[in-house]
Amino acid sequence: MKTPAGKECRFYYQNFHRGKSDQECRLIIANPRSEAWRPNDCSSCPVPDILLANSNPDLVLEATVQKGFLGFNRRVEVKAFCSKHLIDVPKPHVGCPQCAREKPGLPDLFDNLNK
Repeated sequence: MKTPAGKECRFYYQNFHRGKSDQECRLIIANPRSEAWRPNDCSSCPVPDILLANSNPDLVLEATVQKGFLGFNRRVEVKAFCSKHLIDVPKPHVGCPQCAREKPGLPDLFDNLNK
């Protein structure tokens, strides 16, 4: 579903059908340690870009809304975890390094053609 910032995100939900006015980020709502979500938080959220760059089904994301100095400059911080290898993923845009090592590379594809 498209977020208020105009990006596609599977964690965003909205319902304006028949007079309802529901908007929520299900990723942030699932984190009890986070500040309350606001629609403006979508403009600085890195999750849609992470989902676009990385399609690994084993990547688990956790988002937290952090307040800035004196309540200004709210931002969304994302932590990633690989559920297959049970390790933290330092760069969610790139993905799990161990999952990347398991995928065949370009030289492997050409070696199979020459045989």
